Amino acid sequence: MIKTILIDDEPLARSMVHEYLNEFPEFQVVAECNDGFEGVKAIHEHQPDLIFLDVQMPKLTGFEMLELLDSYPHVIFTTAFDEYALKAFEKNAIDYLLKPIRPDRFKKAIDKFRSSFQQNRPSQADNAGMAEAIEPESLERVVVKTGNQIKIIPVQQINYLEAYDDYVKIHTSDGMFLKNKTMASFERQLDPKHFVRVHRSFIVKVDQLEKIEPMEKDSYIATLHHGEKVNISKSGYSRLKKVIGM
Repeated sequence: MIKTILIDDEPLARSMVHEYLNEFPEFQVVAECNDGFEGVKAIHEHQPDLIFLDVQMPKLTGFEMLELLDSYPHVIFTTAFDEYALKAFEKNAIDYLLKPIRPDRFKKAIDKFRSSFQQNRPSQADNAGMAEAIEPESLERVVVKTGNQIKIIPVQQINYLEAYDDYVKIHTSDGMFLKNKTMASFERQLDPKHFVRVHRSFIVKVDQLEKIEPMEKDSYIATLHHGEKVNISKSGYSRLKKVIGM
């Protein structure tokens, strides 16, 4: 059996997908979820082969939910919005079904899944690629997992970011949180008027700067409002000067 989870805040939409799946007896719906929080929990519990995932949901969007997964099942998006279709197709999304979903279009998505599923499962590298492919152009909040809890951090609460192996440390007044994401991705998404990549290992929120002191070899060190010290490279100092008008 192919374990399947439906994640959509609209019961009617889930009911339609469930009804369509009745035509394909090898698919077993092991859970239905109203939002991304339930989705993360169900995926962890059932380890499905396939999920049907809505994009716009309360609490967490479908894309934010995917960012919280350690590994991805195959994904078929089901949504009324087509703006993320290209980005989803650029990587591992099996298909992108626009509501209302036609039966013939649904069957094509199932055929695509069968072909992919018979060949191989997504690799971890491909999973990371999907996460970057579906990232929004600008970032308003960051969703992180801390133990069994999910925390939503508005970007206004971020003081600075620090590279940490394959993760990024997000430093806030409430503490530090880890996110499995690249510094380059954060740099692309954060507002450059407020956040500056001052070093290969640091992105700083400009209004957190207390003072900047020169170090050796054209490098600098910044002290933030809460006393943290952040390294600034020569190129980072140049970028910072443009933003703060030095």
